[in-house]
Amino acid sequence: MSELIELTSSAEVAGMRLDAWLGSLYPDVPKRVLRTWIDGDNVLCKGRACSKGNRVVADTIYHLKSEPAQQQLQPNADLPLSVVYEDECLIALNKPAGMNCQPNGFDETDTLANALLARWPELAGIGDSPLTCGILHRIDGGTSGLVLAAKTQAVYEAMRAQFAAREVEKHYRALVIGNVTAPAKLDHLLAHNPRCPGRMVDATQWHDVKRPMRAITEFRPMHPVRVGELTCSLLDVVIFTGVTHQIRAQLSFSGIPILGDARYGGQPKGRAFTRHFLHAYTATFTHPQTGASITLKAPLTEEFRTILGH
Repeated sequence: MSELIELTSSAEVAGMRLDAWLGSLYPDVPKRVLRTWIDGDNVLCKGRACSKGNRVVADTIYHLKSEPAQQQLQPNADLPLSVVYEDECLIALNKPAGMNCQPNGFDETDTLANALLARWPELAGIGDSPLTCGILHRIDGGTSGLVLAAKTQAVYEAMRAQFAAREVEKHYRALVIGNVTAPAKLDHLLAHNPRCPGRMVDATQWHDVKRPMRAITEFRPMHPVRVGELTCSLLDVVIFTGVTHQIRAQLSFSGIPILGDARYGGQPKGRAFTRHFLHAYTATFTHPQTGASITLKAPLTEEFRTILGH
């Protein structure tokens, strides 16, 4: 049986979430690792396993197993990996639709992070968790296109500061259902749907949502596209915030859902698209080493070009 480390809570930490308290005790351990400790029944109170949502009780003895599993992300060299740019600081990839950027746990092996680790083992440990592998931002699994990764922790932190300051300009290509003839700016308060996990709602239309987040998006029509009997439009989309499902939700709320997006009303009856047609196209930012402005582009994927008739 593993030796137990004794942790005694004070009055000052009473009411804190257990994972937050552990984070204060082990500041060098990534949050996701702390959660795996808890989820693996490695944190005990009065002999019973705790959960990460538990609140800390003052003047109470907790026990931490001395050797909680330090799991490692598994590389996967069998996954497709399309590199569009690489230098000594950064890697830019063209992620296919259907692949998540990062895993939710160490047992997943089919994400972009797993593919990155197979080609660049030195990315292990870069980022804010063992699951990050240098990936600087995420796009939805069903969205294709540009994803940036940092080769060192210093570059990761410098680039994350640019993202946080909204200094990275990102353009997307979105194929929407409808005839769009004029540019527009969308400004919504989005929130997670309390009744349907994995879907965003307009927070102004709901009374019981938590933590509404402002989402700002601009788009301009590029040209109309005929998809069977459907009239569609190809849009150039720029986002100024980074809210979950931002583009997909806002375009849907505006009456022009992205083609193929079943979650937000873009799957027409009688058609079965295997992806939604949203693609992260370009990113413009300041190079963390040279200080020069740089724009990187991920070409449209084959299935996207095919539906456009290219």
